Amino acid sequence: MPLTVLFDLDGTLTDPAPGIIGSFRKALIDLGHEPPPFEALGWVIGPALRLSFPKVMGEGSDAEAAVERYRIHYRAGGMYDLTLYDGMMEAVAAIRAASDRMFVCTAKPEPYAVPIVERFGYAPLFERVYGAALDGSLDDKADIIAKIIAEQGIDPAQTVMIGDRMHDIHAAQKHGIASIGVAWGYGGVEELTAAGATAICHRPQELAAMVRDQAARLAATGRPARR
Repeated sequence: MPLTVLFDLDGTLTDPAPGIIGSFRKALIDLGHEPPPFEALGWVIGPALRLSFPKVMGEGSDAEAAVERYRIHYRAGGMYDLTLYDGMMEAVAAIRAASDRMFVCTAKPEPYAVPIVERFGYAPLFERVYGAALDGSLDDKADIIAKIIAEQGIDPAQTVMIGDRMHDIHAAQKHGIASIGVAWGYGGVEELTAAGATAICHRPQELAAMVRDQAARLAATGRPARR
């Protein structure tokens, strides 16, 4: 059976905290809000910003204005203010060698995700990068997965989603896709377990073996292997 692997970007392939949190805080300041400390904003990495800004600014606030200010700062350099997790490039290369198809599936707008993947060396390992739309029409990651299924004809029963937040797990579940939650990102083991991740990976160096385990189980039974 052909195996397809979907990778989240922020918190999974890259640690984007300086750029994302820094741009988030600058946007709040631009609009007259006192930003929370940098260390208290790890939760904004992963979900759509249109959902995150109102949690700080208050319901009824102008989230679109905040997103626009964020993008100004992000495009000015924040988008490349990130690091790669140690061992992740090697893990992705090993998974690519063992899978049939591989895509990035991120809630980051696609016009930002594509150049990041290219600049930091991941592009040759992925068939395509799928991300959110700038107008917010694909803010739900389940909709991005639906687009991948429709355009690429992948089989959800032979697919694995890898991500660090509950949004990755829930989106995979909506399509009957197995999921591996990665503990080095911004959700953590408790969040990923509560979301119902099929398996939890604690180190990038263990990820390729875990994907191979899932692939073998899916090929044999059509059901994910829980670990």
